Amino acid sequence: MTTLPRIPRAEVRPEWLAQRTEEALEPELRIVDPHHHLADENWGGYLAEDLMADLDSGHRIESTVFIQVGFAYRDHGPQALRPVGETERVVQIANEANAAQDRTQICAGIVGFAELSLGAAVEEVLAAQVEAGQGRFRGIRCHAAAHDKFQYGVMHAPPLHVYMDPAFREGFARLASFGLSFDSWAYHTQLDELEDLARAFPQTPIVIDHIGVPLGVGPYVGMRDEVFSQWRQSLARIAQLPNVFMKLGGMGMSVFGFPFHERALPPDSHTLAQAWRPYILTCIELFGPQRCMFESNFPVDKGTCSYAVLWNAFKRITAGFSDDEKADLYRNTARSFYRL
Repeated sequence: MTTLPRIPRAEVRPEWLAQRTEEALEPELRIVDPHHHLADENWGGYLAEDLMADLDSGHRIESTVFIQVGFAYRDHGPQALRPVGETERVVQIANEANAAQDRTQICAGIVGFAELSLGAAVEEVLAAQVEAGQGRFRGIRCHAAAHDKFQYGVMHAPPLHVYMDPAFREGFARLASFGLSFDSWAYHTQLDELEDLARAFPQTPIVIDHIGVPLGVGPYVGMRDEVFSQWRQSLARIAQLPNVFMKLGGMGMSVFGFPFHERALPPDSHTLAQAWRPYILTCIELFGPQRCMFESNFPVDKGTCSYAVLWNAFKRITAGFSDDEKADLYRNTARSFYRL
């Protein structure tokens, strides 16, 4: 079996990040952060204290949504039910953190994991996740992000073409009866398979994480224009499906091929806005503000910039948008999609 080359992730380096500070732009703009993680060890550890420190960077974060990352799984019991431990731990962390402050409702929504390839048997896992969520559980993420030329990420690589697998789809079909949404993490090379999945299940709300990841590593180095064109064509077709939404962010990950994390100094928000603007504006053009939501993807994107700089970059990109458009992009779409 051939071992694929691994794309190194951008590691979180607090001393490096501390070299760049910015005051928050538009500090009164109300924000729901619909995509962050927690971790005991990955990214140097990222628990409630770390999250709250980032949320206290000057932007008005009203609430957040936790997204699964293989965190705190149970170490006992049936394998299929072990991911429920992640939800249990997040609920505990959220209850304690929210009791100590009233500025931000952290983990107001939770997206967990269930092995949808179990088919109909996944119903037991979905029921357990909803119960463990204590009113916070909103959806499932089963990522498809895999490539035959490289590996990336902290979680296991799924089989190629998992969204096309009949057993996976049998499990996916159970989401609607539980009132659950689906978070998709797939590369631009897999968006046509996501489109096929979304067409097959029009009753299930789907959100594309990290703008659909137009790749900039491996065989795509030096092909940014070609990748952009392919990515946009795929998204233009998907955008015709009203059950599919878009998360704007994730571009601090090294898999996008932006080398900011390799520089001596962290990038400022002007630099990030210039690099990210064509991607963000394309997504908003195709899906509209009512189906787009900005995300932090912290602490993953913290390998590239601080929380304050990240949201400043987004706000620079949307500087010319109306108040209503900003309200949708930064708050309303996320609140609606995750039923907050």
